[in-house]
Amino acid sequence: MVPNVALVDRFRADLDTLIEPGTRFGVAVSGGPDSLALLLLAASARPSEFEAATVDHGLRPESAAETEMVANLCEAMDVQHAILTIEWDLPPASAIQEQARAVRYGALAGWMHERGLGALLTAHHLDDQAETLVMRLNRGSGVRGLAGMRRKSKVPGYPDFALLRPLLSWRRAELERVCSEAGVEPVADPSNLDERFERIRIRQALAAADWLDPEALARSAENLAWSDEALEWASVQVWAGFVEENDNEIVYRDPGAPRGILRRIVAMAIARLGNEGEPDDLRGREIDRLLSDLEAAKTTTLRGVRCSGGPRWTFSRAAPRSR
Repeated sequence: MVPNVALVDRFRADLDTLIEPGTRFGVAVSGGPDSLALLLLAASARPSEFEAATVDHGLRPESAAETEMVANLCEAMDVQHAILTIEWDLPPASAIQEQARAVRYGALAGWMHERGLGALLTAHHLDDQAETLVMRLNRGSGVRGLAGMRRKSKVPGYPDFALLRPLLSWRRAELERVCSEAGVEPVADPSNLDERFERIRIRQALAAADWLDPEALARSAENLAWSDEALEWASVQVWAGFVEENDNEIVYRDPGAPRGILRRIVAMAIARLGNEGEPDDLRGREIDRLLSDLEAAKTTTLRGVRCSGGPRWTFSRAAPRSR
């Protein structure tokens, strides 16, 4: 079950840029070809440095047997493995993938805390990145959204844990070959053919459009990630030079910054003062509406923050809403 030496060396080089050798980490393994390839590569490149976990969402009758298959494979490879079973009060009837993702990361974060693991590896790959870019283009996302998945980020909802994606330069077909050459039979998840899910529809559309190059799409996402970093850097400089801040109020003196910078300045202000909803996760449309109001010298409230426009933009905590 040892992958090709050249592939192991390639994976080791990718992983070494994300986490120092000798550092213990966790690997999320679903049983599909992508995550099984990640497991096989990690076991060859960093033996004894990681533990694996499989989340049983309990949404399909076959899920328990699939997680046991992964557990048996890990035992044969001498990899410490845990099955994390989700117990739903009420299984989701809509937004199934989104809700499953949220509870999955919650279960994995709890496991990582218990096992003393600071980083989690997932098997997101180049084709996933291309799909993500097209999905977000279709939603009208800005630079940050179009940058797609990052090689190194934080576990969603759990910023104390690093989320690492060492396979973002690998194709889906390459990972399938890693499994087949190792003699490992992946799980066939029927949801990967279910056109109710947006990602599956995008995947099928990309497969049918031979004029679209997933590798070029993924390169575009990486270029946009660098642009996002540049905008973030510039926004921090503008904040330092033109914002006055105390515990309850933020005042911004507009130096005529480009709109891309202004969007980030107002989002930062809302994130720091907001106390309703999710102030650090504004929608692009919300930010654009707020900017229009500020530029028109209007006053509006967003996420519990009173925002007043004019020559100086003032953000302060709004009075609590009466019930």
